[in-house]
Amino acid sequence: MQQMDEQVQHQCEGKDGKPRGSTSISEDRDKLIYGVTDTPSWYLCIFLAIQHYLTAFGATFSIPLILSEGLCLQHDSLTQSHLINSIFFVSGLCTLLQVTFGVRLPILQGGTFSLLTPAMAMLSMPEWECPAWTQNATLVNTSSPVFIEVWQSRLRTLQGSIMVASLLQMVVGFSGLIGFLMRFIGPLTIAPTITLIGLSLYESAGVKAGSHWGISTMTTLLIILFSQYLRHIPAPVPVYNKTKKFHTSKFYIFQRIPILLGIVVSWLFCYLLTITDVLPSNPAKYGYLARTDVKGNVVNDASWFTFPYPGQWGMPAVSLAGVLGLMAGIMCSMAESVGDYHACAKLSGAPPPPKHAINRGIGVEGIGTLLAGAFGTGNGTTSFSENVAVLGITKVGSRAVILLSGVCMILMGMLGKIGAIFTTIPTPVVGGMFMVMFGVITAAGISNLQSTDMNSSRTIFIFGFSMFSALSIPNWIMKNPGFLQTGFKELDQVLHILLTTHMFVGGFLGFFLDNTIPGTKRERGLVWDKMEHLEDSSKTLATDELYDLPFGITSFFSTQSWVRYVPFCPWRSQRTRSTGCLSILRPNVEDVTVLLSSSLQ
Repeated sequence: MQQMDEQVQHQCEGKDGKPRGSTSISEDRDKLIYGVTDTPSWYLCIFLAIQHYLTAFGATFSIPLILSEGLCLQHDSLTQSHLINSIFFVSGLCTLLQVTFGVRLPILQGGTFSLLTPAMAMLSMPEWECPAWTQNATLVNTSSPVFIEVWQSRLRTLQGSIMVASLLQMVVGFSGLIGFLMRFIGPLTIAPTITLIGLSLYESAGVKAGSHWGISTMTTLLIILFSQYLRHIPAPVPVYNKTKKFHTSKFYIFQRIPILLGIVVSWLFCYLLTITDVLPSNPAKYGYLARTDVKGNVVNDASWFTFPYPGQWGMPAVSLAGVLGLMAGIMCSMAESVGDYHACAKLSGAPPPPKHAINRGIGVEGIGTLLAGAFGTGNGTTSFSENVAVLGITKVGSRAVILLSGVCMILMGMLGKIGAIFTTIPTPVVGGMFMVMFGVITAAGISNLQSTDMNSSRTIFIFGFSMFSALSIPNWIMKNPGFLQTGFKELDQVLHILLTTHMFVGGFLGFFLDNTIPGTKRERGLVWDKMEHLEDSSKTLATDELYDLPFGITSFFSTQSWVRYVPFCPWRSQRTRSTGCLSILRPNVEDVTVLLSSSLQ
């Protein structure tokens, strides 16, 4: 325990005892505690793995809650809990695949908002509009075969469309096309796309927050207080060791789990207001949804253990319009993931990821999205930028930690009671969280413009026009649904989904204008400071070998000359020894420097 205490404290403090967020910067503070291939002690590994799980918690569990509105599941909390369990289970499974066989960096996988927007656009089509009786809690019988068919038919069509759309990601990744596409997909394409993901969800956030503005405002203020004002203030944590016996140690809890803390405090406050009957017990009165007993006995009804499996909602169906809309979201997800790979490598002290690792990472994400569709989560998987940021905070870049975090997500996904507990969070508390979360997503999209020349009228025009058009065109289409009448039902459906998906309209316009209007690489933001990354990674002993496939797969295939033509397989030159056997050449430090320099060019 003493060693764990010292290691955890060392993550948050420099040798001078000051927090790592202070203005004084030292080389010791920037030094990694654990590299990609290092393994912390088991107890510290568990602690850090849970920390990563909690970091991804807010974004992961909120996706099924938003999706339930389009699936007519607003009043079926038990099914919502199944969706939450499923998305956590698949996220953990995909994390294991990504770290073991994918890009092999310490990067967590989870649900993606890039697929949530086109999914909601698909479910908003006239033929998928929820019946009026499903909006009334008093009329909904969750065990009725009619109600079950209402939501399952929508979810089966959504999951089948996701599975087909995931094939695009697998083809682009494993074929090596991602490198070619990234030449044309720059910040002016990514920025409006991601920004519009956050902006398009404003209505959902407003409706939930509006169920009780007092509670939602408190939740928002608490998250802001914890994440912004108290992030560098340590909290005393009681620990014990043989030398100092019981004592306190500093732990930056507000920096680690601000969203979860804000939810728990507001949740507890709502519970107190419920048991004292301060909140109205009449469903027709304002503020009723802030009560903690609204969801009834969902926790008691949920089973202790559940095991998500492919096809648990029935045989998947496919919608052509849905597939095309979801493909737009997948393109956005791929571009964002490539940026996450480079950021993760830099923060974990690894060399820039080679082409075969990026190709494999995108391909494995495609497999993850295929699994997410098959398991019926209603969503896909992508790399979590939030957890990449955690690497920079903790200075622990060990992929063993992320592997254990994936195991934690799988175990949590199998505990049915856990998913049920999440569904009982009062609606205004969720709304307050959405106000912060979607605002951050919006700002994260805009931050992609920092590498562009914002003094250029070209940049301002492309971004401004793409954003404004992506807000006005879908709004007009939604108010005039009868305008798109080509005479072909399937084509009408495709156009409706694409033109009502804000991120597709903005991303397409940004892509088209950025690649047709003349501009320098500096204006377009295509100049990435790779030499800085190389200098950072040169401080560690890591080489490109950490991107090799595990279990001796790379060594086995290195004996085959044809492997050099496989885009997702690492390959190293061979030489024949006097024994007649082929062995892998181990480059020295100078060879590694030359290799990395050539790869950057």
